[in-house]
Order: sequence, then structure tokens, then C-alpha cells
Amino acid sequence: MTRSQKKHPFVANHLVRKIDKLNAKAEKKVIVTWSRASTIIPTMIGHTIAIHNGKEHLPIYITDYMVGQKLGEFAPTRNYTEHEKNDNKSHR
Repeated sequence: MTRSQKKHPFVANHLVRKIDKLNAKAEKKVIVTWSRASTIIPTMIGHTIAIHNGKEHLPIYITDYMVGQKLGEFAPTRNYTEHEKNDNKSHR
């Protein structure tokens, strides 16, 4: 179920304040956040946001195509490692 249209998209308050400060000063710093559920809004375009994936913060540059999506979609929490090519234990 999607969020109601009466409500605005969810964006963490601390994140909005940090972006507004940087936009007022016309600065480009990396913003560190743990809020993976926050929606990307147009004021974030052009900023680099470091999103926590459970282990580290991954820096993601926000472009106009990302507006409306969640921050967590760009920081995968699971890293798939391929199976070994010469794995003779699993074959009979």
C-alpha cells in the first residue's frame, strides 16, 4: 500500500534541514544518513548522500531520475558473491 496523497512524501527532518542549509550556502558536502526510508525530493538533486547499508555508508550522487524513489533502493544490503567455478563438492 502506498502513502496517502494527503500526506507529503516521507523525508527525515534532519535530512531536509541539512540539505536546505547546503542549498542556502551553495555548498556541496557529503551528507551522512541512516534514513533509508526517506523519499528523494527535487531539492536533493546534485548532492551526494552517504546511505547506510548496515555495514558502511555508500555515497550516492542524486540525479533528477531518482526523484520519487527511496534512498535505500540505491544502497544494497546484501552483496552476492558468485559460486566457485571449480566446486567439486556440490557435483556428483
